[in-house]
Amino acid sequence: MKQKSPVYFTDMRTRPGLSLPDKLERLVRRAGIETIDFERKFVAVKIHFGELGNLSFLRPNYAKRLVDVLKPLGAKPFLTDCNTLYVGSRKNALDHLDCAMENGFGPLSTGCQIIIADGLKGTDETIVPLAGTEYVREAKIGHAIMDADVIISLNHFKGHECTGFGGAIKNLGMGCGSRAGKMEQHNAGKPQVNESKCRKCKTCGKECGQDAISYDERGIARIDTDKCVGCGRCIGACNFDAIENTSGDSNEMLSKKMAEYALAVVRGRPQFHINIVTQVSPFCDCHGENDIPIIPDVGMFASFDAVAVDQACADACNRQPVMGGSVLERVLKKAAGDGAAGENEMRCDHFTTVFSSTNWRDTLAHAEKVGVGTRDYELVRV
Repeated sequence: MKQKSPVYFTDMRTRPGLSLPDKLERLVRRAGIETIDFERKFVAVKIHFGELGNLSFLRPNYAKRLVDVLKPLGAKPFLTDCNTLYVGSRKNALDHLDCAMENGFGPLSTGCQIIIADGLKGTDETIVPLAGTEYVREAKIGHAIMDADVIISLNHFKGHECTGFGGAIKNLGMGCGSRAGKMEQHNAGKPQVNESKCRKCKTCGKECGQDAISYDERGIARIDTDKCVGCGRCIGACNFDAIENTSGDSNEMLSKKMAEYALAVVRGRPQFHINIVTQVSPFCDCHGENDIPIIPDVGMFASFDAVAVDQACADACNRQPVMGGSVLERVLKKAAGDGAAGENEMRCDHFTTVFSSTNWRDTLAHAEKVGVGTRDYELVRV
């Protein structure tokens, strides 16, 4: 009989003298975080700093309390994320750090340093060989994350337009991938040059290890798709967003690749995962805005098993009522012919209802298959 993974849970209710950071500390201690040997260990706390304009990301107060737990145990924690593949406020380390600070993350507010794991342009990566996987043979993970001795994911659990929801697996798999790693997960094709944006600086050609980039008589870059291996380094090298990702894999393939990337991050070292299910916006915190939540706040979950904690959160979310005025309610009403959402709304799959082309179960099933964790869990209330 398969052993269930413990997932510890506390709700978001407070009282005088007991704050949400207090409850987070009590949760992680009860879940056993102190059993990890942190003495003089570098601890990567993987977090999402939020895109500028988005206000649903986790407040830095949560990270501060976690760091306050880790330091007395001898840990050397740092907050970390990797640069984004898309155009935005986190596509290189300088903009990324500016974004993090504007959103409230810094050494004074969190008690530790911030390191952008894949470096200045998103090209500082560690190649992690994988065996027994279906899609990824060599994962491209941000170097600082792989240099760490311990990995802790501190995750805002919310919806996502490609994977249904984003939790521990997404924060580890997609979030820890370098820009080339993100491209591998999102895209099986080759990048193309947007001529109107090319500044003829020829920086991209210096980064290409396949001699796939040349320049026409005007100095505009050209990519030889026969030579290109789709590594995405040219995307990271271009400061003007002239090299673009033009076609995407199916959401199912993306979800499975993401699970395999998560395996590359957690395999063979101590790990711990925290999902905070609050302000469950329909879209990822990568958006420069956040819609109203689709369900009420649920609580905080912690586990040594990234698959189990995501499964527990998904189950808990799908037991919640629908928030009035949300995109979820709108979709349900439309499906019911602009009438009431229906008495079955409590039992519906909220995430797939919002984004019908997604199936978050693909991610968790594949993550379990490749050895990230198990979907069987035992919920322990704290």
